[in-house]
Amino acid sequence: MTPAMPGMNQKIPMDPSVRMGVLDNGLTYYVQNNGKPEDKVELRLAVNAGSILEDDDQRGLAHFMEHMNFNGTTNFQKNELVDYLQGIGVKFGADLNAYTSFDETVYILPIPSDDPEKLEKGFTILEDWAHGALLETDAINDERGVVLEESRNGKGASDRMNKVTIPVQFYGSKYAERLPIGKDEILKNFEPAVLKRFYNDWYRPDLMAVVAVGDLDPAIMEQKIKDHFAGIKPNENPRERPTFDLPNHNDTKIAIAQDPEATFASINVSYKDTFESEPTTTVGDYRDDLVNGLFSFMINNRLQELTQKPNPPFIFASSSYGGTVAKNKNAYSSFAGSAPDGQLGALKAVLEENQRVKLYGFGEAELERAKAAYKSSFESFYANRDKTESGRLVGQYVNNYLNGGVVPSPEWRYEKTMELLPGIQVDEVNAKIEKYIHDDNRTIVFTGPTTENKPTEADILKVVNEVATAEVAPYEDTEVRENLIEELPAPGSITNTETNEKLGTKTFTLSNGATVTIKMTDFKNDEILMSAYSYGGTSLYSDEDYLATVFANGGLTEAGVAGLSATDMDKYMTGKLVSVRPFIGSTTENLSGSATPQDLETMFQLIHLYFTDLNMDEEAYSSFISKQKSFIGRMMSNPQTYFSNEVNEMRNQGNPRYAGFPDEAAYDAADYQRAYELYKERFSNAGDFNFFLVGNVDEAAVMELSKKYLANLPSTGEKEMYKTFDWKEKQGTREITVNKGTEEKSLVQMRWDYDIPAYSAQEDLAVDALGEALTIRIIEVLREQEGGIYGGGARGSMSKIPEPGFNFSVSFPCGPDNVEKLVAATQKEIANLKENGPSEKDLNKVKEGYLLERKEDLKSNRFWLSNLVNASRDQRDPNSMMNFEAEVAKMTTKDVQEVAKKYLNEDYILAILMPEEM
Repeated sequence: MTPAMPGMNQKIPMDPSVRMGVLDNGLTYYVQNNGKPEDKVELRLAVNAGSILEDDDQRGLAHFMEHMNFNGTTNFQKNELVDYLQGIGVKFGADLNAYTSFDETVYILPIPSDDPEKLEKGFTILEDWAHGALLETDAINDERGVVLEESRNGKGASDRMNKVTIPVQFYGSKYAERLPIGKDEILKNFEPAVLKRFYNDWYRPDLMAVVAVGDLDPAIMEQKIKDHFAGIKPNENPRERPTFDLPNHNDTKIAIAQDPEATFASINVSYKDTFESEPTTTVGDYRDDLVNGLFSFMINNRLQELTQKPNPPFIFASSSYGGTVAKNKNAYSSFAGSAPDGQLGALKAVLEENQRVKLYGFGEAELERAKAAYKSSFESFYANRDKTESGRLVGQYVNNYLNGGVVPSPEWRYEKTMELLPGIQVDEVNAKIEKYIHDDNRTIVFTGPTTENKPTEADILKVVNEVATAEVAPYEDTEVRENLIEELPAPGSITNTETNEKLGTKTFTLSNGATVTIKMTDFKNDEILMSAYSYGGTSLYSDEDYLATVFANGGLTEAGVAGLSATDMDKYMTGKLVSVRPFIGSTTENLSGSATPQDLETMFQLIHLYFTDLNMDEEAYSSFISKQKSFIGRMMSNPQTYFSNEVNEMRNQGNPRYAGFPDEAAYDAADYQRAYELYKERFSNAGDFNFFLVGNVDEAAVMELSKKYLANLPSTGEKEMYKTFDWKEKQGTREITVNKGTEEKSLVQMRWDYDIPAYSAQEDLAVDALGEALTIRIIEVLREQEGGIYGGGARGSMSKIPEPGFNFSVSFPCGPDNVEKLVAATQKEIANLKENGPSEKDLNKVKEGYLLERKEDLKSNRFWLSNLVNASRDQRDPNSMMNFEAEVAKMTTKDVQEVAKKYLNEDYILAILMPEEM
């Protein structure tokens, strides 16, 4: 903050479009009209109470209380709430949800706003959550199993290492003793009265906020809140709601945690402020936030450059200044992921970059790039201010209630940023490092796999002290040329134009044979999405070439294009919101990308260069291989990864093109030269590519850019097709049990995956509905009735290429003792679906979910792009997507029953992960 500058003490105004208020009982509310998506309002109940407030006999009950609000309230008996919401298309988990953290509990409910009855029910649900939980003893006892399964899911290497590191990271604070999941012995044995005490103490109106953002008159939403919440009586003698700190300490606290099942090594250095933080409320505060952000952007650019060098010191790294677990304490933290035996080197590299800034600061060119990035980001934010979904807005008001500060309007934020950015000087950004870094109140945490030479505290402190006194060279910035493409062939032409009135698309055929399909939308003002494909892919590789290159392909683009390295590309792209990614799939070669309208030409230039001028750079590829080997080195230590690999090994017996899970030897053997040659071959013929652009596209601009950058790409005039292979996965009932892991936790998977005679769009929809219907039954039976799982479900689909296929899977984690019982229960539900089909009630839930989701999807660029590409690639009628509602309406329980009978046959795998036999 710079108080000497005029206007810095001016208060930030709250967004005037937000209605705020406090009821007489102390409940706070926020209301805002927002028309995207249509006919929907996002409701939140924020409770300023979480696990930090639990008494010693309540550890885990803040989270348990969250569960109980879905298990019996004043207006919804046990299970009725989820049942009702599923019936109107609101999915449990995906839409309807909640979370409990240290300091808060937040309930999430999207609800239709075009139906008065559903809207009223939505506010009734929110009111029940606030003060209507029944907390019946039977319901509490039934839910213990579900919460204990959630606790079980979280156990493993990370949990065991957290027990070592959290007391150091949260040193001296109550946070170290109040992880939200709690203690299993309390969850198993607490008396209902203990839970009721937590509810009565902390679920009260003066600790609550209701937020309603959506496509509805704010006056109606405000009145709904008053009608439902004004009558809640405040507590007569409320417990004080304390806040908790992270106490200061004068030294460096170090924690080193290793675990044999850990797969990933990391280091974290945190410099906690010695003073309390304040929320952002003035222009000076806002300006200071910008300075902190610019600092983070520049230091992270430097760290990113290090990852692009041969034998990089870490896989990735980042540094930033921001909040901690405590509301009133900020910290500057540096984080890096490394090879298991590379943690000390990663720590040294991260500290050296901090030291480099401390000694020499950032350069003017770096700051200008950071400002350009901020400017373009805020311009995009501002351009889409009236196209932002309610679900993305509602969180800022929840955060405002829980943590303070101000939520200014998009206009204020944009205008103030544009006003303040030019005046920020490099010296004041550089000065931040003196505030960030200090020898006290520092924590250093190492986590990772068990290694032969485990780092010690002395090793870590030696690196810290050596870097503090070392001679670090200044950062050397390099300039990048102004143009991406220095020489461009003469433009081609458009030879044909076709219009699809039903879909609102236009397709241009270019002179080299490529096609470009555009769909102009107004869903986002600053978004254009691109996808392209042509047939072939790795299916056209010989078995030998495929196996030699499968692990090298991911490193091809690390070299950059047109003589620009990855670092050069990052600098050139700063301030441009554009990306293009080429990749080679099994049956197609592809490009995907996105751009703002003003960066559309850059996107076309990148497409052109990925066809014609991909660099080959051994050092860049070596950097990729080094990072991959660091990342995958211990992956098989993870029980689920090991389990998946064992199942895949069984499924692929005799497959000449099965490469398996990569190890270091596989990456060493990968053939970069051959991968590059085959990439050039796959992208040598642009004439059989089909390009799709969806979003705020200008037709005339796309036509000119297509002629300039696509129509002049090389073409052989041939139209390739993918190949299919003779090898097929063995069928029949197959069972595999894998023993891996020390925790008492299991995973069950059932999977059908086989070729079928022909693809049917109607059956595809019914198969998807079968998965949704079975998921409903799995949650009702395995979770709610048996208390045996926390989450799980089924999903199914059919494919048309490369050959018609059926895929269906069921998956759920559980306790080892319950595997047999829950598998039998699942098989019983499958048998019932085959014999009787789903109930009308369950199918209607599935249908309502489809229709609600489709209504929003039709206003999504990504949805349109995906459907247009998939229809073209699968050679299906793209117009059929407009018949979806009719197809859903006519789907019957018999249709779902028929696909269950037809396809859920004996050709399946039952795979079970069990803990190791100790």
